[in-house]
Amino acid sequence: MSRRKIFKTEHLQRQVKNYSEHCCVPLCTASAKFNGVLSFHGFPTELELRRQWLVKIRRDNFTISSHSKVCSRHFATDQLIEPKTLDGRRRLVKGAVPTLFEWNHFTAQTPRASVWERRERPTEPVSREEQEEHIDVRDHDYCSTPEPASLDMSSQATEDNSKTVEDLQKQLQELRVQREFCLQRFSGSDDNIRFYTRFPSYNHLMAFWFLIEPSIYKMVRVTRAISAAKRNEEVVTHARPSTRQLLQPIDEFFLFLCFLSVGLKERDLANRFNVHHPL
Repeated sequence: MSRRKIFKTEHLQRQVKNYSEHCCVPLCTASAKFNGVLSFHGFPTELELRRQWLVKIRRDNFTISSHSKVCSRHFATDQLIEPKTLDGRRRLVKGAVPTLFEWNHFTAQTPRASVWERRERPTEPVSREEQEEHIDVRDHDYCSTPEPASLDMSSQATEDNSKTVEDLQKQLQELRVQREFCLQRFSGSDDNIRFYTRFPSYNHLMAFWFLIEPSIYKMVRVTRAISAAKRNEEVVTHARPSTRQLLQPIDEFFLFLCFLSVGLKERDLANRFNVHHPL
């Protein structure tokens, strides 16, 4: 008796919307189509506040449209106003700015003290009469407390070192993105997106990606299909591959678009994306 293989298909809950809103922040793939928890917020009309948003999401030359949204996961909880009814809509407080991103591990930075607060200033001279008036008489040494100057200096040095490490990590991340040939590197340039993919803009490319992303687990790789054909075996897809892939699925899609749009050779693509090229 032959065994019949049974495949289980997982379905995500689809939200009924006229337009599938998605987040325009680099490295964020949040979409309203399969997510009813997140809220999506348009850019503010105030020019200075809009400029702060673009700086925070690292998209200085980004062209803003009515469909450009930032999802709620990039805002702190104190910047969100939850709805009071089931049919209500989550809103932002006035002057809210996104601060939580993939490159800072979704943690908000603690505000540093101003230069005036950190600067050491000489104390004002005190007259002899005032000194005698405020002298505290202590009977024993154990009544004294250590001076906080050394503790303050150590705390300040630790804070400065933490800020230096944070700046270096940010520079390292930016250099890594500039060095690697990946979609994130060109996310802020629609001209490069048109050249390498033939999509009009980064937003159009991401909108198409959100349509096909739920089905990527059904993908069968060419090498796997060839290997199965040589052994005369049936190619069976799994919902979650056990082997770790070198490229992210979205970068594999970007590699395929470069192959179709620009006509790059396989060895050239392998060198650009730093992947193995089969002989």
